Amino acid sequence: MSTAQPELTRKLTLEALERVPDGAGGFVESWSVLGTLWAEVKAGTGKETEEEFLTLSTVPYRITVRSAPPGAASRPKADQRFREGSRVFRILAVADADVRGRYLTCFTREEEVSA
Repeated sequence: MSTAQPELTRKLTLEALERVPDGAGGFVESWSVLGTLWAEVKAGTGKETEEEFLTLSTVPYRITVRSAPPGAASRPKADQRFREGSRVFRILAVADADVRGRYLTCFTREEEVSA
């Protein structure tokens, strides 16, 4: 693990998926804002998958944020997402970024679908 302090220069919105009853026996899914976090965002190597009339491009990212206590709304977890304007980073996993537990590394994927 790196001892260098991350440069938290990007302002990201942390969002969680909520399922709300639609009044007709089903549910409507929407994203609710949990807060804003300053982060360091590093891109990995991307890949592209083609199917009939659709191209799916994916790029993995490592997003580092300050740690928060387990159970805190500001602590990211898998199946949540970060938003930066129109960009969305889905959180796949979260791990401690340093031995002191001051930072978290969020393994994410930015997906863009074009037809």
